[in-house]
Amino acid sequence: MPSMADTENLQIRLASRPFGPCGAEHFTIAKAPVPEPADGQVLIRTRYLSLDPYMRGRMSDAPSYAPPVEVGGVMVGGTVGDVVASRDPSLSPGDTVLAYTGWQEYGVQRATTVRKLDPDVAPVTTALGVLGMPGLTAYAGLTQIGRPRAGETVVVAAASGPVGATVGQLAKILGARAVGIAGGPGKVAYLRTIGFDAAVDHRAPSFAADLAAAVPDGIDVYFENVGGPVWDAVFPLLNDFARIPVCGLVAMYQATSAPAGPDRTPALLSAILRKRLTMQGFIVSDFGADLQAEFLQRATGWVRDGSLRYKEDIVDGLANAPEAFMGLLAGRNFGKLLVRVS
Repeated sequence: MPSMADTENLQIRLASRPFGPCGAEHFTIAKAPVPEPADGQVLIRTRYLSLDPYMRGRMSDAPSYAPPVEVGGVMVGGTVGDVVASRDPSLSPGDTVLAYTGWQEYGVQRATTVRKLDPDVAPVTTALGVLGMPGLTAYAGLTQIGRPRAGETVVVAAASGPVGATVGQLAKILGARAVGIAGGPGKVAYLRTIGFDAAVDHRAPSFAADLAAAVPDGIDVYFENVGGPVWDAVFPLLNDFARIPVCGLVAMYQATSAPAGPDRTPALLSAILRKRLTMQGFIVSDFGADLQAEFLQRATGWVRDGSLRYKEDIVDGLANAPEAFMGLLAGRNFGKLLVRVS
């Protein structure tokens, strides 16, 4: 069990639902008793908390694929932590596990819902990034929907993030040409160091022209993480039979009204028909345990031999999670954003 100094559980809860950009006022820091595990459960002390764009959707009560966080409830999130008490024979105190205990220092989960991690295989933080949900998202969307063939051009938005960077590197492993879109010269330069064939800055005034120059043969697969003006630049460059896995639309998550301008739906539908485009939205839970096992087996080897690289952006202290999360939505992070809780 926790030490006497840890009889309280620091939590970050949803204070109110944001309309538009979320701010510090939408979070509250509170203390609660450390929970007790029941039969079949384990008590986990959080070491790392993952911050991900989908959490913005959970702050809203608009219709979605997952229930919202209740006002006053603990913010949801993936975590890596240490078992401190166990009432299940499959796990023991000291085991490190991948869990979903959210924005708090301690959480209880059923032992059957967590995954034991081996720090000798890969750093445990990778279970929240390149070997975790973001990595599996990249693998699933690219292999099951994008289906790149050797020699084709794959373009990915938010390419310096944990999903986008993995998409580009997987495209290279599969024999395709990888082009990344990122925000700022530093992120663009990083993409070239991890093997992207080309990278363009969506903040540059010449972005649309730069992208067109980077894809002289057009775009066969576009992995959508952003939407907004980035999509506007990509759309006219799509080839016949292009595939578009729609993973995220971070440019739209905090919008309070429809975008200005004419209705672009007819142009989109016309292109889908004329170019025979495949556009499919997905979430990682659409894909079963079989694909996850395949991904972990392949990707762990790629990480270990250096053919799949990753970057982490670590913030210290649970109390700093709200500010870090707001920075994530504004594109200020560089790599997989984690909070080191303990």
